[in-house]
Amino acid sequence: MDCRPAKHQTGKLDAIGTAGRRRFSCPDALPGDTRIVAEAPPPIDQLTKTWQAPPGLWGWLRVVNQTNIGLRYIITAFVFFLAAGVLGVVIRMQLAVPENDLIGPGLYNQVFSVHGITMMFLFAIPMVEGLGVYLVPLMIGTRDLSFPRLSAFSFFVFLIGGVVLWIAFLIGSAPDAGWFDYVPLALKEFSPSHRIDVYATVITFIEISALAAAVELVVTILKQRAPGMSLSKTPPFVWAILVTAVMIIFAMPGVIVASVMLALDRIVDTKFFYPDAGGDALLWQHLFWWFGHPEVYIAFLPAAGVVSTIIPVFCRRRLFGYTAVVCSIVATGMISFGLWVHHMFTAGLPTHASSFFTAASLTIAIPSGIQMFAWIATIWGGKPVFKTPFIFCLGFIAIFLLGGITGVMVATIPFDKQVHDSYFVVAHFHYVLIGGVVFPLVGGLYYWFPKWSGRLLSERLGRLNFWLMFVGFNVCFFPMHLLGFLGMPRRVYTYLPELEWNSLNLWATIGAFVLALGFLVFVINVVWSLKFGTQAGDNPWEADTLEWFAASPPAAFNFEEIPRVASLNPLWDSPQEQPSAATRGMRTDRREVLVTTVEQADPQAVIVLPGPTIWPFLLAVAIAIGFIGSIFHPVWFVIGFFATIVAGIGWFWPQRPWGTGKD
Repeated sequence: MDCRPAKHQTGKLDAIGTAGRRRFSCPDALPGDTRIVAEAPPPIDQLTKTWQAPPGLWGWLRVVNQTNIGLRYIITAFVFFLAAGVLGVVIRMQLAVPENDLIGPGLYNQVFSVHGITMMFLFAIPMVEGLGVYLVPLMIGTRDLSFPRLSAFSFFVFLIGGVVLWIAFLIGSAPDAGWFDYVPLALKEFSPSHRIDVYATVITFIEISALAAAVELVVTILKQRAPGMSLSKTPPFVWAILVTAVMIIFAMPGVIVASVMLALDRIVDTKFFYPDAGGDALLWQHLFWWFGHPEVYIAFLPAAGVVSTIIPVFCRRRLFGYTAVVCSIVATGMISFGLWVHHMFTAGLPTHASSFFTAASLTIAIPSGIQMFAWIATIWGGKPVFKTPFIFCLGFIAIFLLGGITGVMVATIPFDKQVHDSYFVVAHFHYVLIGGVVFPLVGGLYYWFPKWSGRLLSERLGRLNFWLMFVGFNVCFFPMHLLGFLGMPRRVYTYLPELEWNSLNLWATIGAFVLALGFLVFVINVVWSLKFGTQAGDNPWEADTLEWFAASPPAAFNFEEIPRVASLNPLWDSPQEQPSAATRGMRTDRREVLVTTVEQADPQAVIVLPGPTIWPFLLAVAIAIGFIGSIFHPVWFVIGFFATIVAGIGWFWPQRPWGTGKD
């Protein structure tokens, strides 16, 4: 039987014990009434032994800990981002002056295609999922994700797919039909080499990773929140990750189906996209943009969640309109699935049908505006402290506001028909995705870097980093609005000097170099701070959310004792509260996590998680053999199929609980 103060009157933050039970008198019990009510503090050595990641290369392939996998996701996605950024600079160098011959049209097509594919498939989604994998368990007060092997498998699939794409680029066999890969250009008659086969198979492969991580995050958020953390006390960032993960589950099958159909058309001569055989070329666009436009919000919502986390901390006040912000996150996720046809206004669709998508495209500005007003109100009513993470959030608000305005413009059919496939759309796209996603994510990296490393990034370099990025971004992409009005089309590798695009393109290229310099400063800041940065302590920002209740960097088990939450801002409501054992204990000799109810997060059960294992890596390799081998011959898919069965048997084979010497 539990014994705790009624309604937790002694504090907002309590903890669930994690060791063997001991007897003591309940403070509000009758004289002589002694009950088993709490747990002794857990033995740290035993917890560390149970949860530690195995060392060495063999251990690296076997580790399943959420903090390790999350950091791998974040670092790998950022490396891909930097590589794609280099390609972006190459694009701008080619377009700096008219009739430039720096690179030819064939290589240019590969460069801009790999740039877009990397940014959208290897950076945007993996980065936000990586933040979720690392931060969600800490924010909701649990020791790991629900399916640790699934998160490890997801990372290896992502890594293998990204490496294969870039190897194909380095050997001159990269996709060259854009990140959107429209048919009929992508069909065998017009692209006979293996370049489009690389796209069709690698994209399908990578989306398996995204789906696996999304399922992992949904289950963890709904079923492993700390006791007392009801849905109404869940941090906005966690809500954003939850909605994003659900969106991935519904959106990704569209592009998977499309890429599989394209691969079949090219490899085994099906006719899904051949109009003369009963197929439809527009079917590709419908399937692709069913995924493609929600993806913008899949990347944006977690970035907005980062802003909703950072601004209250540096304004020293609670987030204004928390309920409205959460509702707007959910509304954005729902409405985003009704926008995809606004990418197809020039495709000859019926006007009445297109009008529906115009209305939906305009409507989605409302929940985004609600979040914007909530952030501004929080700043207005607070006492801002202008640290680097907060400054990046201010830059995001300014840039995303302009991107949102141009988004409303291109959502109207007459205007879209004038600027469709022009550089105006390129400008809008980057204002939304770099301004609305990259700026807050970089601010988030500054904010959570002490959590990952135990050290602070340099404030001086951080401010230089911000201003180089902010000025460089606007100098690079604002002229593209004007280039679009002047008629410059997208995806051209050169242009004639008499078209009067010269000076604007030169300014855009100068801005691209300044923006790249800003990211170089960030990399220097990270490398320098890892060794020489100021020691951060456990909660350097005096933040309110639960991840700062753990050590910085956190132990392998995240929390010595599972926290009990009774507030949306637990660390502000009881900053000196010490955890105390309050409910039944959990064993320390195996990896146990607490399962709670969906709505109120009441303790429900304890489950045992698997420890380090090689099978997620082997399963990822087996699936890679099937998908990537099929580029060259269909028999490889059969080989990969049987290899996947073998790896799946190993995955589900009964294992010993990690940390014990018995089954």
